[in-house]
Amino acid sequence: MDVQFPVLSADELVRKLEAPKGKVRMVLDTDTFNEIDDQFAVIYALLSPEKIELQALYAAPFFNELSTGPKDGMEKSFQEINRILKLMDREDIPVYRGSEAYLPAAYSPVHSDAAANLVERAMACKPDDPLYVAAIGAITNIASAILLEPRIIERMVVIWLGGNALEWPDTREFNLAQDIHASRILLDCGVPLVLIPCMGAASNLRTTLSEIRDYVKPSGEIGEYLYETYRNCKENHFAYSRVIWDISVIAWLNQPGFVPSRLTQSPRLAEDFRWSIDSSRHLIRCASYIDRDAVFHDLFSKLANREGRNPSINDQ
Repeated sequence: MDVQFPVLSADELVRKLEAPKGKVRMVLDTDTFNEIDDQFAVIYALLSPEKIELQALYAAPFFNELSTGPKDGMEKSFQEINRILKLMDREDIPVYRGSEAYLPAAYSPVHSDAAANLVERAMACKPDDPLYVAAIGAITNIASAILLEPRIIERMVVIWLGGNALEWPDTREFNLAQDIHASRILLDCGVPLVLIPCMGAASNLRTTLSEIRDYVKPSGEIGEYLYETYRNCKENHFAYSRVIWDISVIAWLNQPGFVPSRLTQSPRLAEDFRWSIDSSRHLIRCASYIDRDAVFHDLFSKLANREGRNPSINDQ
């Protein structure tokens, strides 16, 4: 497949990679059934209407012990998204099935309802008022949309939780490694990209069962849901904490100061899942740290406020 990507100037990339000052239109691409953190991220986005207008959700493929393959993972994620929207009384937001397989080869898109909808929504935006695409799973749906209509590069900004920190010994991370062809498309095509590395950045976002019990469980039906989801992820929680990776992407949109970042050249992705840096490459924004306490304070406060509770009550 012969694809010509639009080339954005360095000045335009710098402008689009600045944190948005106002409310943004956003779509969320999520492998929601894969882990327990996507559920937190979807709910965090829904609880942030002052910064985020969540227009659609896309089910991303995944393949691990919770699925029989990418298609099954995508379908389970589709069902989980709808379950969350029902609990949140937000069934007005459309949900689209994503790719049933990873990219079979470089520059070979996988057609899906999610990819088609992303093309439609992005093309309806103006270059100076882009669509924000938050991605917290394999990047298959977004890469496919870019290959199907490269002009969307000019009309969107992607925030992706993927790979590890640029100085990490390797970048063999679940979201990135599942679909290496799609990951390369995202890094190589020149789309404005905010990269949130897993190890070295999002890995700061650890919490415990006791913290979830004290500050999430009291928040009504959705708090109970998140608490049970967390509690059931492990049989014994003694001296155990877990990273809620995916809320990092929402945190950057809500409060970019919680997620310090820098402009750098987009890395190249080698076959052995290592980064290499080329100073001639286009710019991306890359997170270097996440203020764990500030992010969880924001999330827990929004959950409490939804139920009309004062979150400081439990600060004893």
